[in-house]
Amino acid sequence: MNTKQGTFSGLKLLSTVVVLAALLIPSTGTAQDVAVGQATATVLAILTVTATSALAFGNVYQGVPKPIAKDNADAGVFRIVGEEDADVAIYFQLPDYLATATGDDRMVISFSATDLNVDTTAASTPAGFVATDGWIDQDPHNVTTAADIGSTATDLYLGGEVIPSVDQTAGAYTGDIVLTVAYTGT
Repeated sequence: MNTKQGTFSGLKLLSTVVVLAALLIPSTGTAQDVAVGQATATVLAILTVTATSALAFGNVYQGVPKPIAKDNADAGVFRIVGEEDADVAIYFQLPDYLATATGDDRMVISFSATDLNVDTTAASTPAGFVATDGWIDQDPHNVTTAADIGSTATDLYLGGEVIPSVDQTAGAYTGDIVLTVAYTGT
């Protein structure tokens, strides 16, 4: 065997191994870059809810039911103020009874599936409300329509009926109507 040729083959093999090793070992001299992004949010106006008029039945007679329509001047009126055009979910907690201040007697109050109008213009009164200003005949037990807050506010007009018994105790009766409103996120 020729030593020159053996040395040459050995160098050739060594060169091949070095080149392959260099290709397989990751390079430590790579470039790096960093980017900084931002997260932003805008908190919308808080929601405010006001009971502006009580659902007022006035004088009632024993044994004679008395309804108040949602378009009557004595209808209950609630006002919602918040971010314009934001959708809100509406939840009523309605009483089953009105009670005397001492709690000695109760009178049935009921709400039908059409006892609520939603006025997104807030530019009207219960009697002046028209269907093009919002939604009519809503169920106050289950308001399924997410209302838009109008440019100034949204008003809710609530009717109902009291049903005094034939031996109803004379006196003043009250009950709480609780309205909860929350943004839906849309």
